[in-house]
Amino acid sequence: MDAPEPEQTPFAAVTAHTTKLQRQYQAILDQSTPYVTYRWIGTGVALLMFFLRIFFAQGWYIVAYALGIYLLNLFLAFLQPKFDPSNDALDNEMEDGSVGTLPTNRDEEFKPFIRRLPEFKFWYWATRAIGIAFLCTWFAIFDVPVFWPVLVMYWLILFVLTSKSPLSDAMPVIHMLTKVL
Repeated sequence: MDAPEPEQTPFAAVTAHTTKLQRQYQAILDQSTPYVTYRWIGTGVALLMFFLRIFFAQGWYIVAYALGIYLLNLFLAFLQPKFDPSNDALDNEMEDGSVGTLPTNRDEEFKPFIRRLPEFKFWYWATRAIGIAFLCTWFAIFDVPVFWPVLVMYWLILFVLTSKSPLSDAMPVIHMLTKVL
């Protein structure tokens, strides 16, 4: 009557345990979603701890540089719209041959601003990157000797280039400075 239960393989046991841990982790993330301010305060504290680690250890500048580039990339993706309005205007002009005009009636579709990278994903990936960078500062293999002022200047140049700010008009001067360094 009582049939013996089939033995569970080690792979199935590990898979079941990791699936359970993934569900618990996702539940914690889901519960933290409404607490935007507290999440960002925690991320700010983690970033401050990372900066203090870099400052007191006097090293791992390449890790800090890589983190800065990654966070800049995330921030720019957070600021950009998911759908580029300039491309939509070009598509409409090509379809009906008209020049881009303002809406003329109330029946036109409302297109809200949708970010390319939602706030939660921005927070999640930034916090995860800060944690990984902090972990990397505890291993000597990641302490590559570099001249940190050059990295700061390269980061500023990259910021100017990617943000398309009015300073991007000064690119010939910046290009000349990069050749000098």
